Amino acid sequence: MRRFLHLIFVASLLGYGAWVNPAAGQSGKGTITGTAKDSAGAPLSSTLIELQPLGRRVVSDDQGQFRISDVPVGEYTLTASYVGLNALSTSVKVEAGQTVNVDPVLQVASQADQVVVTAERLQGESEAINIERTSDEIVQVLPSRVINSLPNTNVADAVGRLPSVSLERDEGEGKYVQIRGTEPRLSNVTINGVNVPSPEGIVRNIKLDAVPANLVERIEVFKTLSASQDADGIGGTVNLVTKTASEKPTYNFGGQGGYTPIQGGRTLGGFDGTVGQRFGENKKFGILLGGTWDRNNRGIDDLEPVQAVGTTPSGQNIAYVPTEDMRSYNYYRTRYGFASGVDYTFKPGSSAYIKGLYSDFHDYGDTIVYTPNAGNTIKSVNGSQVTFDNAQDCQTVNQAADITNPGSNPCSPGSYAYRHYIRRPDQQVYSFLTGARHDLSSTLIVYEFAVSRSHNIGRQDFETTNFGAPTASYDSTGALLPGIERG
Repeated sequence: MRRFLHLIFVASLLGYGAWVNPAAGQSGKGTITGTAKDSAGAPLSSTLIELQPLGRRVVSDDQGQFRISDVPVGEYTLTASYVGLNALSTSVKVEAGQTVNVDPVLQVASQADQVVVTAERLQGESEAINIERTSDEIVQVLPSRVINSLPNTNVADAVGRLPSVSLERDEGEGKYVQIRGTEPRLSNVTINGVNVPSPEGIVRNIKLDAVPANLVERIEVFKTLSASQDADGIGGTVNLVTKTASEKPTYNFGGQGGYTPIQGGRTLGGFDGTVGQRFGENKKFGILLGGTWDRNNRGIDDLEPVQAVGTTPSGQNIAYVPTEDMRSYNYYRTRYGFASGVDYTFKPGSSAYIKGLYSDFHDYGDTIVYTPNAGNTIKSVNGSQVTFDNAQDCQTVNQAADITNPGSNPCSPGSYAYRHYIRRPDQQVYSFLTGARHDLSSTLIVYEFAVSRSHNIGRQDFETTNFGAPTASYDSTGALLPGIERG
């Protein structure tokens, strides 16, 4: 690893020298750089920067920085626009081989709009709109303010609120994402642009219920493929962007709780927190840490009857319910995770960063299924009450019927079955990204190192115990799927 990092460092220095020298020789062109900010001094990401009369357009990054290179010598008009703020235009004079720095500061439209724009729209819907309007792809963005304003337990629940996105649910919670009606296995999932594998291992579908919703700064859903994206996202791509430190200190804490009067009482609750700040005279160094934990004790009581048609002793056909599943689901899911972001700005246009996310999902539960079966031998019918004869010797009846109609087995005795299966999957997802970017006079250099992993601790199948009567069968061999007995 040390040798690998050394090679990257040497290659960066060589590349820097190879690009800087030719740039210095381009005496007929210059560069425009800057940082777009609001009236409070906070950087504005996804600000649209236009240079007239050349018609050049660029978009500021997450720190509000932008760069326009290879600009011929002359005087131009630079315009910065952001939804919710007044556009700003200023004159820029470009000289040969020089870099001009312009930091546009955008103001609110009026004093009456100031509270609405800065407190809500600027940090929520407006942020999403600006990213969507400046993107080259069809993308929809869900910012953290919108995510946290609704009871989204996991990332899948949050993504499912966007148009043209549907969910495959598991016991009430979102699980797999379907973009524009395509199968979940055709959708790609990334964290900060880094591909994430499936924690289940046997499928390509990414279980987004394993990632808490409170750990991300925003969720980007790309609905089309482009040359800048991997080709494995045929249906679309869901990109989770983790949080980074902003200009102002961040101290956010929250909690929730609830109670469901089912199965003797089921509770739920959780808490989360985010702390971040930038340090130094020019706030060059930033660090942010976030964490979340929640537990959801769900309970479901389910009755699943089976319809059938039988014949009474008088020869009349009637509809009746010979058997039913009395199911009881008890789930106690625990989900927790951590996210961090560290960055350092060496100078405008040159920075290094580290981003990481870790989540752990205990998808624990127990299911009890009791199935009484009345059989198919009707003794009598009194209104809506049907009495079955389970005392007669079905073996004798079936043997006699087999002579005239082989394999008919008209008599089925009453019985019952009991099944109890337990699931204990522990699913973990983590992603790590570190890198740096350098905006040179005519060249942008970005180098990154990333790793991600998802895995399931324990088996995906369920430990199952089965009882049955009157055959008095018993099976607890373990690792059985529901409904499968081994003799």
